[in-house]
Amino acid sequence: ASIASTDLGLLLQDDVFVDFFNTFLNLPVFGQTPLYISGMARWYLWPELPSHLDPSPAALLAWLEKHRLPHFCKSSLCLHLVLCQKLLGFIRSGEAAELLNWQSADRWLLERCISGSHGMQHFCTFVRGTAGEELIDFWLITERLLAVDESDGSQRELFLSLVHRLRATHLREGSSVVTLCTTIAGSPPKARHIQSISTRREILSKMQEQALFLIQSYWLPKFFVHCKVGMEEEESCWPLLQEYQERLSQACWQEPPGLPEPLPTMHIRRSQGMSGPYCSQKTKAGTWARVKEGRDTQELKPTFWVKPEKQPGPAGSTEELCLDKDALGSIPQQSEHPANTAFGGRGRVTFPGRPQSSAEQDLENLYKEKILSDLPSSASLARLKKPVKTLNFLPWALSAEACAGRPFRDFLQCQNRPMETHLLDLWHDLEEFLPVVLDSNRENSFFLRHLIGEKICKTYLEEGSIGKLPLETRTLVSLWNHLTCGEFSPWIFRAQKEICKVLCGLYEEFLADDDRTFLQFMAPGMDVPVPKVPGRAAGTGEHFHLSQRMNQALKLSQALQGTRSLEGVSSKHWQLLAARDLQKGGSIQAEMEVLL
Repeated sequence: ASIASTDLGLLLQDDVFVDFFNTFLNLPVFGQTPLYISGMARWYLWPELPSHLDPSPAALLAWLEKHRLPHFCKSSLCLHLVLCQKLLGFIRSGEAAELLNWQSADRWLLERCISGSHGMQHFCTFVRGTAGEELIDFWLITERLLAVDESDGSQRELFLSLVHRLRATHLREGSSVVTLCTTIAGSPPKARHIQSISTRREILSKMQEQALFLIQSYWLPKFFVHCKVGMEEEESCWPLLQEYQERLSQACWQEPPGLPEPLPTMHIRRSQGMSGPYCSQKTKAGTWARVKEGRDTQELKPTFWVKPEKQPGPAGSTEELCLDKDALGSIPQQSEHPANTAFGGRGRVTFPGRPQSSAEQDLENLYKEKILSDLPSSASLARLKKPVKTLNFLPWALSAEACAGRPFRDFLQCQNRPMETHLLDLWHDLEEFLPVVLDSNRENSFFLRHLIGEKICKTYLEEGSIGKLPLETRTLVSLWNHLTCGEFSPWIFRAQKEICKVLCGLYEEFLADDDRTFLQFMAPGMDVPVPKVPGRAAGTGEHFHLSQRMNQALKLSQALQGTRSLEGVSSKHWQLLAARDLQKGGSIQAEMEVLL
């Protein structure tokens, strides 16, 4: 709420906010995907406006405040931003210096390690599988829950969903949260303190405060030691460690004397020769073609979760680079969908445990085709010349929508499309179910998969609701048979594909509406074309960089939201830490530099 009510110009003076906001702005659900480089106070627009226009930064900020910031405030990225700010506040506090004996150099290095969306992803990876993971998840859910007005009928369903999730996971007896946040180690439970609190919200708020203190006072110091050890083993981090040692050697480190440089004036980079009509749908199709090109030029790998390999060639050479599968985010209904970790072998799709029906065999053949389509072939270039339809990249966009505060859903509600809104909700609930049911090592996996499966069945698949959905009956019945038991089913993919076919035209309308509102602010009076056949809008080099930006934003957002499995800490984490500069593009730009 405080972020939503703050002037965006003031928010952009905080480099940590800029990092999270840039990640959000580049999610591939949106039409316009700008990037802000705070060190230069420069905006990069994509798609660019025609070159004859002189766009106004004030108009851009007004558009962002109305059409992007409200969705950001509903996203998981915003929750992680708030948590990151609270951790940074603790690191900078006198309480931390006294409690943990941190010097200014320690605080400086830890800030570098944890700031931004990549820093928070690294921290969440570090605590994975520990009580710290459960404390962080509890804090995030509670933060969102406490911001919901349960007396508002439109928010009632969200409120109850969050309450049920807490009860099924963190508030059940024996959980780390119940053990650590209602009892002080070595002391009896704080019964009298809890009894004096009159409302459920106050109880949750007190527990959340204690969870945050445990994260700050216990897990942050452990993370700091982990970072110092890891940086010593990564050569690219040695300059950072050298500066840390220099600061540490001086008891009272001070920045070099001199007047602070004046802040540059905010401006928008002028278009580099763009003269055609403004159309984000056409640009997105070209970007997706570039993503497909990157996938089609690689050999199929034994597993879909792989560590990116170093690319040959100089840093500036992009034409010969291809996207690593791991850089593609989690693109549903393509071969790198998380569900494919349940499939066996190269191009082999198997659903073990019971005989396959003819319908399941059809599904197996369908996903064989999807996986085998990644194999290099002489037809690859020929396929790329075909126009890319919106349906090809819609699953990519919908995956991003879940991380972006659900802007497409808001559009459907404004268009009074309740059935399509219901379908979109089903698509997202199925998407949320997949990583839970396929990753048995996930915290509270057993409870969550039954909770989500029962929710899907009750909300969409009961007899009174099933006839209202424009999906094949056998798809819906098969979903019910599996999800009511909390089981994985290949019919999830079939259902999502059928939903995409229904929503495809409406998503095109959403992009056109996004273009229209953007141009109303930036270029009043300019028409928005509606392309009959979308195609490429720029050179392959530009599409490569844009596809990388979007996929890194999606990958980061999914990892923080929990719809993508967190990778183990590897040398890449330390390379990203060394490359990350919040004033020069931050987390998603660091990913680009490491890749190149």
